[in-house]
Amino acid sequence: MTLSIWRYAHLTLAIVSSLFLLILSITGVILAVDAVNEKIPAYRVDNFNSINLAQSLPALRKVYPEITELSVDHNQFVILDATDEEGKNIKAYIDPHNGKILGPVKPKSAFIQWNLALHRSLFLHEAGRIIIGITSFLLLLISISGIILITKRQQGLRHFFAKINRDFFAQYFHVAGGRLLLIPILALALTGTHLFLVRIEIIKQTEQKIKQAPSTEELPLKKLSEFSIFQQTKLAEVSKIEFPFMEDDPEEFFVLKLKDREISVNQLTGAIVEETRYPFTVILEKLSLDIHTGRTNALWAIILGFASLNILAFIYTGFVITFKRSRTKIKNKFNHQNAEIVLLVGSENGSTLFFANQIHQQLLAAGKRSYLTEMNKFGHYPSLQHLLVFTSTYGLGTAPTNATHFEELLHSFSPSQAVQFAVVGFGSKAYPDFCAYAKHVDQLLQQYSWASRYLDMFMVNDKSVDEFVKWVHAWSEKSLIALATAPALYSTKIAGLKKLKVVEKTLVSETNSTFKIVLKPESKTAFQSGDLLAIYPANDNRERFYSIAQNNNSIQLIVKLHPQGLGSGYLYELSPNQTLQARIVSNSSFHFPEKATAVAMIANGTGIAPFLGMIMNNHTHTPIHVYAGFRQKNEQTIQYQEFAQDQIAKKHLKTFEIAYSREATPQYVMDLIRRDCQFFTDLLENNGVIMICGSLAMHKDVEIVLDQLCFERNNKNISHYIAQNQILTDCY
Repeated sequence: MTLSIWRYAHLTLAIVSSLFLLILSITGVILAVDAVNEKIPAYRVDNFNSINLAQSLPALRKVYPEITELSVDHNQFVILDATDEEGKNIKAYIDPHNGKILGPVKPKSAFIQWNLALHRSLFLHEAGRIIIGITSFLLLLISISGIILITKRQQGLRHFFAKINRDFFAQYFHVAGGRLLLIPILALALTGTHLFLVRIEIIKQTEQKIKQAPSTEELPLKKLSEFSIFQQTKLAEVSKIEFPFMEDDPEEFFVLKLKDREISVNQLTGAIVEETRYPFTVILEKLSLDIHTGRTNALWAIILGFASLNILAFIYTGFVITFKRSRTKIKNKFNHQNAEIVLLVGSENGSTLFFANQIHQQLLAAGKRSYLTEMNKFGHYPSLQHLLVFTSTYGLGTAPTNATHFEELLHSFSPSQAVQFAVVGFGSKAYPDFCAYAKHVDQLLQQYSWASRYLDMFMVNDKSVDEFVKWVHAWSEKSLIALATAPALYSTKIAGLKKLKVVEKTLVSETNSTFKIVLKPESKTAFQSGDLLAIYPANDNRERFYSIAQNNNSIQLIVKLHPQGLGSGYLYELSPNQTLQARIVSNSSFHFPEKATAVAMIANGTGIAPFLGMIMNNHTHTPIHVYAGFRQKNEQTIQYQEFAQDQIAKKHLKTFEIAYSREATPQYVMDLIRRDCQFFTDLLENNGVIMICGSLAMHKDVEIVLDQLCFERNNKNISHYIAQNQILTDCY
């Protein structure tokens, strides 16, 4: 049976029974609390399990001349219904050793009786009992289907209690709680169903009566303490004892109702007159009642109370999971006919879709014809150039629910044009089939002549944002399509919006298209130079990101005003004292290094923005060397040079080098690096750090130059220094 059938069965059963399960859970919690409370105060005496009837009954007869009934409840409290020497009727908990009254027998409160009636029959008598019984059976089916789903999710019974791959709290609680309370919930469902079947007599009970043959000899009279059946029977085995109505009447008997049988005993001789053995179904019914109510054990009652409480939580979290899945709607600006980049998603709980959607939104913002859809909806894409597959693995290396038909669709709708593909797998290394389905898809695509590999398959463990960002960086660098590489951007935990006030803003000119804007948070906010500011210029949840310079607890941005640019145009239209809503995204991988011997900062255009803040806040006087590239000399670059001279005088900055690409003698930052090659290779060998911020094209060219220099002079590839966190980048 496929995973989707089990999932739909689980959901359908939950929907059908949810109202009645809600009632049963609430009343179940109340009754569980009552089951614990009724054990306080404790009327169970010491050595209860060792005392027999031959010891107890004669002692009670001495104190109470007339006894109607003695019973032992599920708490093993002894209850006596008798008349004392003064003729008073007594119904109380007593000490079976000596008849001492321990406490009064109090009836259950009206509130508990009301809950009990609601729990058993919904106040609908026989019809209500049938509804409750069917609900218990549905809970049993829900539990079984839940076990199957967890087993498939955890990739087999061997990993049933292994680490849970957490997507969101409701999903985590639903699975973790289900595993933790599996036994008590199954016990509630199974015993509830069994009690229902007994009550409607589907499970029938047949008693077996054994009459003792009358003795041909007259038996001698005996004292109660001499009755062999009383000597053999422990009080702990007794449910109830009915005393003879008239003493000395041979036709009046002691009736002993034990756990497994009922015995009539001659009150004069102690002979067994009749014995009725209860059928196994009666014993099983009592056991089911004990397990279902927790009435015999306080700890079990507490566990059942938590199980009932968690059924309420399961109902809530189950519907949250369903809502999240149904709410996850894919919005596409372009249709499949003109899409040049298609993102296919295989996602079981929506987390993989979240990662893919973050990339999709950025591609749209970059003006690319991006199209996002499920793998099961793969079709004909006549304009397709890039195919990006983001998929998780479910069960024992199988496809998630929305990717089960991908292979046959791929065969049916193979593109006629050449397409470059990249596969990103999501999974957990805790399982042996880590990213198994993603590997299968990667190998499958490789078999088609129209598909050529753009990047090697990439695997993300436990939805690691840091690992996913590595793929983003690699794909962005190769495609030269700007994608954000700040890990916080791919986290589902989005911080609240902050209110920022415009403090200062410069203007653009004919020779300078960049402007500076300074924003002041209206509430206390922690941030550093190198963090990102996310703004929402169209109020449509589509974010635009800008690198932050921290300047006297204010946010300073350097922005290039693009013609019809949504984000830059929005910021440029702001005036001093106006406010905007934005959020600050921590970009810890691009903060100023604390222990570097020296820092070289390489930037072009507005990439210099975060470096300005880092320089101003360089209170440790770490040697900083700036290499900046601009198109031409203008009032903006003159201001940068003036700023540099001031910071050099304060010992916040060591050197400031500028390359102009559109002046009489064109020069790029790569030329400056080659010129100072000895400086850069020595810097890296002496635990220095290089920071790069700006365009992806510049970043790619700089890394090529650095890789060549490092190999020639240090006999090491640039990857060595990247792994040592000596080369930090934030490019777009």
